[in-house]
Amino acid sequence: MSESFRILVVEDEDDLNEILQFNLESEGYRVDTAFSAEEALKKDLTQYNLMILDVMMGKISGFSLAQKIKKEMRLDVPIIFLTARDTENDLLTGFNLGADDYITKPFSIRELQARVKAILKRIKATPKEVTATSLNIGEIEIDFESKRLIIGNKKTELTRKEYEILSLLAKSPGRIFSREEILRRIWESDVIVTDRTVDVNMTRLRRKMEEYGSYLRNKPGFGYYFEI
Repeated sequence: MSESFRILVVEDEDDLNEILQFNLESEGYRVDTAFSAEEALKKDLTQYNLMILDVMMGKISGFSLAQKIKKEMRLDVPIIFLTARDTENDLLTGFNLGADDYITKPFSIRELQARVKAILKRIKATPKEVTATSLNIGEIEIDFESKRLIIGNKKTELTRKEYEILSLLAKSPGRIFSREEILRRIWESDVIVTDRTVDVNMTRLRRKMEEYGSYLRNKPGFGYYFEI
């Protein structure tokens, strides 16, 4: 399983950086390292399945780097934060930025390996993204190239946001997207919107999809997903 996963470690302590790389590679992962956020940003970040970020680094902290990755670059990649601080505010900041885990220094390598394995196991269990140019289910067709929804050979008019939500969910059937993740990936970061905005758009989208609106499912407390 490990051989197919690529991990980026961003840690400014030389010794710890080397230790993490050695021990993760011993588990079969492909591991790249960077000693600063600036160095990490020069890499092709789309190639990684997991990132391990030190919080306290030079000019750009791990938190700021995560914000760039998640909000500006809009990469949906799991992140584990490493920090010497374990205050409640730091924990909340990390998780609000989309962290999947938070490990306080000093920590055991075995603990880190176990947490990495758990996160990557979850990724493996997530249904693969649809890469075809369209998705056809009975009388419904979602054309990803022309950005159209067609029901029974009739084009259904959608707003841009409605289409983007439908496309996001339909391309990853079975995967649950939280309202926060939908907001982050669909709306611009400088636009102030709330969770309710997602619900309103989802209600309109279901109505326009008529009987096929049942493909858009909601798991209370977790978020929305597309079920075929």
